[in-house]
Amino acid sequence: MIYHLALAADWARAVAAGEYRVSTIGVSLDTEGFIHASRAHQVAGVARRYYAAVSEPLVLLAIDEDRLDSPVRVDAAPGVPEGFPHVYGPIGVGAVVRVDPLARDDDGVLELPALDGS
Repeated sequence: MIYHLALAADWARAVAAGEYRVSTIGVSLDTEGFIHASRAHQVAGVARRYYAAVSEPLVLLAIDEDRLDSPVRVDAAPGVPEGFPHVYGPIGVGAVVRVDPLARDDDGVLELPALDGS
């Protein structure tokens, strides 16, 4: 299982289109060449680093790698001892097995659900 933080509006557009094509906030798959993803134990760090100031509604996509038509590679990240999974193509909505809307606590910190493998 891999995970991807997404704007709820981007996910809604993906459901209508049948596939998700956003690499990260404001950057398309076509521009970046892949879609950023995380393993369960990496999600909280990504949420803190890149999504703490995002005010739009967010969802966490749980993606079953076995259902993907696009390849997944683990690539090195600058300054991080372990790599992150990247999806090199669109994510079909059928590969997303769970979508969790994310709320914030009283301090504005994203509340993440319990994840498989965390």
